[in-house]
Amino acid sequence: MEIFFTVATIALVGIILLPFYRVVRGPTVFDRLLAIGAMGAKTIGLVCMFGFLYGRFDMFADIALAYAVLNFIAGIAVAKYFRREREASS
Repeated sequence: MEIFFTVATIALVGIILLPFYRVVRGPTVFDRLLAIGAMGAKTIGLVCMFGFLYGRFDMFADIALAYAVLNFIAGIAVAKYFRREREASS
């Protein structure tokens, strides 16, 4: 079973790297913001996979929840920043 989680973790790392292209080459800031959110969501799954691999899922689940909350708050903060900037330019 450990081999399955190791292979799944390696696959998940590859899947996390796919939106990284959009972060680097995204045509707009909003594309980059969505790609960062997607990478954050996949990272939460990766942290849970590490929890299974190390046999300490309870600890890693807490870390994943904290990361999810930080990812959510960062998304809201960036959205508010761009909303204010758009209103100021109008």
